[in-house]
Amino acid sequence: MPLAVPRVDHLLNTALSWPRIEAHGDGIYGARPLYDGGELRSPVLAITRAILHTNLRIEPVAALGFAGDTVRAARRHDLPPEFLAAVLLQESAYDPRALSSAGAIGIGQFTPGTAADNGVDPFDPDASIAGAGALIGGYVAAYRGRYADPYAVALAAYNAGPGAVDEYRGVPPYRETREYVADIADRQARLYSYEK
Repeated sequence: MPLAVPRVDHLLNTALSWPRIEAHGDGIYGARPLYDGGELRSPVLAITRAILHTNLRIEPVAALGFAGDTVRAARRHDLPPEFLAAVLLQESAYDPRALSSAGAIGIGQFTPGTAADNGVDPFDPDASIAGAGALIGGYVAAYRGRYADPYAVALAAYNAGPGAVDEYRGVPPYRETREYVADIADRQARLYSYEK
C-alpha cells in the first residue's frame, strides 16, 4: 500500500516540533515524503523536495518555509512557482548565506546595488525570495508581448542585466547566460516531474 502524503500544514507542525519527537515516531516517518517518495500534489512540497535534494545543509523546516515563501512570491507576481524556485535553486541552492565571487548575496543573489535599487535586504531570506519574485515578475511582465519567450528573456535580464537584453533584443549571445537559461529550464522540468 503506497504511503499517503501528509498535508502541508501537518508537515509544518511536525517539522516545528522536530526536537521534541522521538527518533522513530510517526512524525519523522511522515516527514520522509519531503525527501523522497511518490508524486506530490503541491508545489510547496515539490519545491521543498528540490531544496532538500540540492542543499543538504538546509533543515526540512527551513526548506518547507522557503518553499512556502517561494509559492507566495511567485503567485503575487504571476509566475509559476516552479519557475521562481528553479531560479533560486540555480542562484544559491536556497542558501541564505550564499556569497558569489562577484559579490552577489543571499538566496536571490542580489548585488548590493540591485538590492538597494529594489529595496531588498539580501541577507533576509524572506525579503530575498520576495524581491527575486518581484524583480523577475517585473521582467516577465515587461517582456510579455515583446518576445516569444518572455521567461527566457527575463532570466537573461536577471543574469546579464536588462541592458544586455535591450542591446541584443532578447537573450544575449553570452555562453554563461544561455547556459543559465537552459539550466533553469531543466530545474523547472524536474520540479514539475515531482508533481506528476
